[in-house]
Amino acid sequence: MMTTPAHATARRTDRLAAGAATVTVVLWASAFVSIRSAGAAYSPGALALGRLLAGAVALGAICLVRREGWPPRSTWRGIAVSGVLWFGVYMVALNWGEQQVDAGTAALVVNIGPILIALLGARLLGDAMPPRLLAGMAVSFAGAVAVGLSMSGEGGSSVLGVVLCLLAAVTYAGGVVAQKPVLGRASPLQATTFGCLVGAVACLPFAGQLVHEAADAPVSATLNMLYLGVFPTALAFTTWAYALARTTASRMGATTYAVPALVVLMSWLFLGEVPGLMTLAGGVLCLAGVAVSRSRPRAAAPEREPERA
Repeated sequence: MMTTPAHATARRTDRLAAGAATVTVVLWASAFVSIRSAGAAYSPGALALGRLLAGAVALGAICLVRREGWPPRSTWRGIAVSGVLWFGVYMVALNWGEQQVDAGTAALVVNIGPILIALLGARLLGDAMPPRLLAGMAVSFAGAVAVGLSMSGEGGSSVLGVVLCLLAAVTYAGGVVAQKPVLGRASPLQATTFGCLVGAVACLPFAGQLVHEAADAPVSATLNMLYLGVFPTALAFTTWAYALARTTASRMGATTYAVPALVVLMSWLFLGEVPGLMTLAGGVLCLAGVAVSRSRPRAAAPEREPERA
């Protein structure tokens, strides 16, 4: 069967979007390790502001080189909502939540986010909810539950921590849904850069804490904060926006279910935390669910015309 130019272009776009999504989930998974390290020296608000400032500087430099202008005025509202919710409130709530609960509980609660994205996307954006997407999300969420339960320590959770992680999940979902329409009129780099700037402005009340804590923080904690700004924020949020512009919010949200599996692997490699069988099984389920949710049904074979007598 010959491949048409349109079909080849669509397949190439899908591969690029999948590659961008892969970069995003790998860097976001690494963020959990860096947040744990930097969070020992920086308070939640100061860490969020330092991360966003580092990200804004990196993104601003790229915009200058590429001569990216201002995003269209019609996108400002969506960028502002996404910036406040996702870049601002989400980061502060996640940093604070991870100080109150263990990593397993945090991962479990935050992974409600993709489900909320799917529901909001279907309601507000008209995203389709095909059976493969629903099945993949169910499998991945089961894996996230397994990872969360296996990594949870006794007495390591608090009501405040769970509420903060739930707030992070809600603002993450709201930010993604607000950003999706923006990407139809603004470039991924514009949406990410100005969203990051809005988040940094929203976190400016923590500037005093950042200055005070940076003076006493170890170099390793500050380097982790800068890493969070340049890679999981500037780079990963841009590749996320690139992929989101080329698929639905629901499918992109389901892709992030790969994050818990990668966190388990990175904790094993870099922190020496050997996962148990339940943790490994949960990680495999997370990845399997992502594969199912991103798969497409095989195209039906064209019907043959009846032979003429």
